[in-house]
Amino acid sequence: MSEVQGPVHVEAEVVATKRIGGYRHLTLTAPGVPERFRAGNFVAVTVEGHVARRALWVHRVRASSSYGPTLDVVVEDRGAGSGTAWLAAQPVGTRLALTGPLGRPFALPKDAVSCLLVGEGYAAAPLFPLAERLRERGCGVSLVVSAPDESRLLAALEARRSARSVTVLTADGSVGLRGTVADHVDDLLRRSDADVVYAAGPHAVLRAAAGAAERAGAWSQVAVETPTPCGTGLCHGCVLPVVGEDGVDRVVRTCADGPVVRGDRVRWEAL
Repeated sequence: MSEVQGPVHVEAEVVATKRIGGYRHLTLTAPGVPERFRAGNFVAVTVEGHVARRALWVHRVRASSSYGPTLDVVVEDRGAGSGTAWLAAQPVGTRLALTGPLGRPFALPKDAVSCLLVGEGYAAAPLFPLAERLRERGCGVSLVVSAPDESRLLAALEARRSARSVTVLTADGSVGLRGTVADHVDDLLRRSDADVVYAAGPHAVLRAAAGAAERAGAWSQVAVETPTPCGTGLCHGCVLPVVGEDGVDRVVRTCADGPVVRGDRVRWEAL
């Protein structure tokens, strides 16, 4: 049977909502989306009172539940009037116009290699389904979960079920090692002896992970987050500066040509 592909536009429903630390976790039914999902994809949701849609990373997909296939997304409430504040406030039973899965997912190694996954805050969400896929392929997975403080760590306990080793970093030292990804990533990469580095989080985290990979001779992929007004590539509002295979500088659309790209291809200084 051929693999199900391509995004769909559906009416999703909130079937569970839970506050965990600084984030709101929503469980959604979205017919056809879980079956098409690949780690690194995202979904775009229409938000009341906003023209631009809100792009959300997918944290977990369940093939079956009492509601059928579901997907979990993580929302960071960014304050009154924001689209994320509206989403975080939606109760069970809310119906949302949703398109997905969107974007290019993470590429998986052909061989069973050692992998280092580096994520910060809510944007670490796509690394959890990625870790599951890598383990299914026999890859050794080391996971770094980072945040400014303990409340904004994403699923640190769950991380220990997803990887052979887990390192927790907080900038304020409230839990785990004190410091940022940039402070520790070179040492963590040496200790993991990883052949591939995957990263998801703020641009500074992605840049640090990609730089460490390049210095160590490893291959890197980063999930870049930029505002995506449409999520489908039509509006060209989410440009990402890269270096092409031919060595020529150009811009691509994060939502359609990304969000996952090679770390050594991003022109970080131009972001």
